Amino acid sequence: MNLHENANPDARQEVLDALPVLVLLERAGKITLANAEAREALGVTEGKWVERSVEDLFWGLLPGTAEPQTPLTRTRRGKPFHASLRTSDGKLLPIEGTYSVLNAERREGVIVAHPIGREPAAPKSQLMEDVLASLPEAVAIEHENHVLYTNPAFTRMFGYTAEEAGGGSLRELIVPETRFNENAASLKAVEEHGSVTIETVRSNKVGELVDVSLQIAPLLVNGAKVGHVFTFRDIGEHRDTEKKLQHDAMHDVLTGLPNRALFLDRMNLTLSRRLRNPDYGCGVLYLDLDHFKEVNDELGHAAGDVLLTGVAGRLRATLRPEDSAARLGGDEFAVLVADILTASDLEIVAARILRELERPFEVYGRAVHADASIGAAMAGAEHSTPELLLRDADFALYRAKQAGRGRYEIFDKHLEVVVTSQKERERELRSAVEKRQFAFQYEPIYRLADGKLEGFEAFLRLRRADGSIESLQDLYAMAEDAGMSILLVRETLEAVCAEQRALSDRLPQQDVTLAINLTRRQLYHPDLITHLMRILATSGADPSRLLFEAPESAFNEDPDAAVAVLQRLADWQMRVAVDDFGSSLAPLNYLVQLPVAMVKLAPRLTAAAVSAGRQTVVLESLVRLGNTLGLQIVAQGIQTQEQLTALAHMGCALGQGPLFSAALDPDDALDLAEAGYWALPKGA
Repeated sequence: MNLHENANPDARQEVLDALPVLVLLERAGKITLANAEAREALGVTEGKWVERSVEDLFWGLLPGTAEPQTPLTRTRRGKPFHASLRTSDGKLLPIEGTYSVLNAERREGVIVAHPIGREPAAPKSQLMEDVLASLPEAVAIEHENHVLYTNPAFTRMFGYTAEEAGGGSLRELIVPETRFNENAASLKAVEEHGSVTIETVRSNKVGELVDVSLQIAPLLVNGAKVGHVFTFRDIGEHRDTEKKLQHDAMHDVLTGLPNRALFLDRMNLTLSRRLRNPDYGCGVLYLDLDHFKEVNDELGHAAGDVLLTGVAGRLRATLRPEDSAARLGGDEFAVLVADILTASDLEIVAARILRELERPFEVYGRAVHADASIGAAMAGAEHSTPELLLRDADFALYRAKQAGRGRYEIFDKHLEVVVTSQKERERELRSAVEKRQFAFQYEPIYRLADGKLEGFEAFLRLRRADGSIESLQDLYAMAEDAGMSILLVRETLEAVCAEQRALSDRLPQQDVTLAINLTRRQLYHPDLITHLMRILATSGADPSRLLFEAPESAFNEDPDAAVAVLQRLADWQMRVAVDDFGSSLAPLNYLVQLPVAMVKLAPRLTAAAVSAGRQTVVLESLVRLGNTLGLQIVAQGIQTQEQLTALAHMGCALGQGPLFSAALDPDDALDLAEAGYWALPKGA
């Protein structure tokens, strides 16, 4: 066994019984020998060992067994495995260990294992020296503080050959000075408990520290303790893995920023410091990217990830070392601003972040803007927990988004009341969407020349529990922020297509158009056409009798994208109208570039029909231009007979407004359509 030359020869037959591991010899698929540790685990404590097949003893080692895990692969170096050992009483004992080849020609190997989650039992029998040599764990045997034996793995781990280590002391060779007391304490624990397992560090030959899992057990010969067996397993990689897991558990995987859990922990520490020192101030910024969902929808989630990573990098570059940024989830970030005096300090940091984010990000060759809204809250006596402070910053963020985005708001008590009311409205809207508590009304549109009904503009309404109907106009922005806009347009499409089919069935000879309002986000939503095609197929509605109205502002940002969307609708024989034209100062050449069929004038232009001034000249010019381009011009918000008369004389084709009719319920709209005309006043 290549023990030290001064070792007691009688000890050679008993050395391996001192190992606190299960050792079994395998030859050609048969277990030919098991050491005392293995025999005790199997429940075979008397008589000679009887050869048994690997399949009979191990459950889950070889392909085809009940729970295949890791087959025994023959390699010179130890091959890890885990399985279950079938004991004499029929139970399965989970084990893990290594399998190594002893003699390839004779198909001999050694299995070295230990029960999972259980301390090794006291050793009892012997095995050959080559078993120790095949172990991947470093093994050293000491007798009276002198090294008798070290296996090859010891040399690989610590750099000392068997000759260099022989006769020396492990304490002098590999125990760092800072661990001398630990070594003595470990040997004392062996005396008291029979064996010990610890995670510690040892020093190799060149002075480098090695993280190890160390097992120490007594070396027994004929029942008498004659030394100690030390088994070392390198756990450096395991420790690195643990550190990485701990880091990943507390950090966002995409951006590397602290996650919500770590951020709340840091907030808690900072608030605790503030309690000890009332002069110590801190605050929180709650940041949300504006229109991030559109980036995901238009460019894909990979582009969204690149943008989030870029935002995280700029936050790191903007903050002081004592401040801390975190990604809370999605496109939400938070910043803990420490050691400040007043809310003005928070404003400085918030303004700095907004300026930093104004510069476009390069995402797959495209310049992408990532404007943000920020809510800020200064820690006060009422903020006993991190969650309370973060809540108030969230209130301020909500207000910043409602106030137009791309800005910051500082929390105050009045803001809490206002935001709480707004959030209650948002919850009400979510409930209405889930329960489909909607109603639809239709405002008629007439030809001004002869009073014939041209169509209706559909309006989505909220039906309250008491049966009352409420406009959703002020809730659309909230719905878009909450990601519900596509749900609302789907509800509208289904209702309007059903109404159009009802009109066709009841009045087959009349061509009545139904107009549907779209917000900018709804118009450019990638699922719009998909939903529309499905609803048209289900309802049987005529697409040529549908008109989609989008606000003038929806075409200003990206005319090329607008052309692509409008052309897709035109390909399906659906028309598009520019709504509220004149409200956003859109250039007139849009009317030439965009494939639109109708222009609906803003009510303020309609009102100019009876006034003298530049707006009247603009109105007349728009009507003439529209007629020249073959566009239908609709005057919205007609209130008086004088406006109607003036618009008709200008050549305005269509009109709608309070003078004609308020928005009607579906049944009343059908009755009005059956009449077909509105009686125009004399002189119109």
